[in-house]
Amino acid sequence: MEKKSNNLVLGMSVISSIFFIFGFATTFIITLSSKVKDIFTLSEASAQLLTGAFFLTYLVLSIPSGLVIRKIGYKTALITGLLLMAVGAFMFYPAAKVPSFPLFLAATFVLAAGVVFLQTSANPYVVALGSSDTASGRLNLTQALNSIATMIAPYIISVFIFKGVSDIMTPQESAQTVQIPFVLMGVIVLLVAFAILLIKLPKITGSVVQSRKSVWKYPHVLLGAFAIFCYVGAEVGNAGLLVNFLNDKLGMTKESASTYAAIYWGGAMVGRFFGSIMMSDIKDPSRKYLYFALVLVLAVVSGAFVTDWNWTIGLIFLGTSFINLLAIQLGRGNANRTLAVFALIAAALAVTTTFAPGNIALWTLVSIGLFNSVMFPNIFSLAVRDLDAGEMSTASGIINTLIVGGAVVPVIMGRIADSPALGYSWAFIVPAICYLYIFFFGVKGSKIRTA
Repeated sequence: MEKKSNNLVLGMSVISSIFFIFGFATTFIITLSSKVKDIFTLSEASAQLLTGAFFLTYLVLSIPSGLVIRKIGYKTALITGLLLMAVGAFMFYPAAKVPSFPLFLAATFVLAAGVVFLQTSANPYVVALGSSDTASGRLNLTQALNSIATMIAPYIISVFIFKGVSDIMTPQESAQTVQIPFVLMGVIVLLVAFAILLIKLPKITGSVVQSRKSVWKYPHVLLGAFAIFCYVGAEVGNAGLLVNFLNDKLGMTKESASTYAAIYWGGAMVGRFFGSIMMSDIKDPSRKYLYFALVLVLAVVSGAFVTDWNWTIGLIFLGTSFINLLAIQLGRGNANRTLAVFALIAAALAVTTTFAPGNIALWTLVSIGLFNSVMFPNIFSLAVRDLDAGEMSTASGIINTLIVGGAVVPVIMGRIADSPALGYSWAFIVPAICYLYIFFFGVKGSKIRTA
């Protein structure tokens, strides 16, 4: 029993660091689209091609990477993913030196290839590490740690990339502001890969499966994969347009707007911590309330920190986080019910963003992050529920392929934002539709049946 517990702790510790790394890289690229728009004088739709290049990798590599992982095992797959990420990160140095938008896209694709390897292996690894009854709780915890990174990335962009940038900078000078952050990312990723090479990860029974069982007979797997398409597309689309939306609607500087992008992703962090606590096997209510209170403290401090210790913003973020905590109680620790509640609220917030004035639209958009929080882990755990080890690997590949929604939805939103007749506000109708589909999946589509 003690050995099993130690294996769980070691396995979760390593995987949590992996989630942190690819969370940081993903959000860094998404937020960088606003910078790229300025460097190369692009339309919003063209700028979103940077995000598109990142998420297109899932369509191309998710299933092949799943086949490779079955042959080489989880540990080798994690190291391979980290090495690919490092190569992609270092490619940004010459891409910014030129500067060249096609080279930016190529570097993004290679970086994302590493992320695909990491994510395709990490999610089923977390599910397999313990009881299926607490799989949603473990996935929520790793996604919460992932979200710490996603909150840090926009803050770093605001400090190191947007801060001090002037309109008189040449495109080359502006592009070179991204070089050092990517070089540092590459070095850190290489160090983590070396550390994983030296440690002995716990073995997962049946984790490397030679059989190829079909999952196409399970509608809940396929409907769940499309729910992932909608979720990732909506989350990335909101984040990708957020900086330019606030700049356009409120006249906010991009440096300031990127701090609100940090709060958007910070909401996902807070919500995932709430979800991890709510869906865990903690029986003592007093312990749960204590953990909830600590997360609320984290919310107010992090909201103030990323806005240069603006405690008014921190308190507003605290208030929205408390509403999220109340909403998660409606889910009663049930993955289906929680997903449905959160999706419906997120759809309402996206519609409100379209029609509301100024600061109201700002906070309805930022608050969507709170309700994105538990969607990926809940959709994933519901989509692979009751599958055996052979089916799990194939299902994970299909689900991760549909993360390509992050390449499709932001470009659609960008085209709407570019339209003189519609503009940025109307772009948020698209994620509202995505959230309504996720609501359907939570209520009905996730029911287990055979086609």
